[in-house]
Amino acid sequence: MTTTPFGEAMKRLRRERGVTQKQMAAAIGVSGAYLSALERGQRGAPSFDLIQKISGYLHVIWDEQDALFDVASISHPKATLDTSGLPGEYTAFANRLAQAIRSLPPDTIAQMDELLEKARIAAKQR
Repeated sequence: MTTTPFGEAMKRLRRERGVTQKQMAAAIGVSGAYLSALERGQRGAPSFDLIQKISGYLHVIWDEQDALFDVASISHPKATLDTSGLPGEYTAFANRLAQAIRSLPPDTIAQMDELLEKARIAAKQR
């Protein structure tokens, strides 16, 4: 099933609150088709304003709203990597990843994600 982190989070929150896509779409001023595409990962991250509307409609508290913004920032279904100005091995790695991503098993993705998270935390501490 194709989706994005934002689509998964929004769908989970909507279902937890017992709201249908049609009800939510009407309340926040988007089409049901758009909301469905957003949940299925066929649309990228929504705008700041739309995330605010979704949060308000679903009565999302501050921490959950921050989490929605965080997952929205990593929910571009067609991610691009700009390696200009970086050493050649960075470009080679980015291209190998792009070629292999569809064939990587979930455990490999989880291991790579764990490494990225460790690197993010280490960079923050510097």
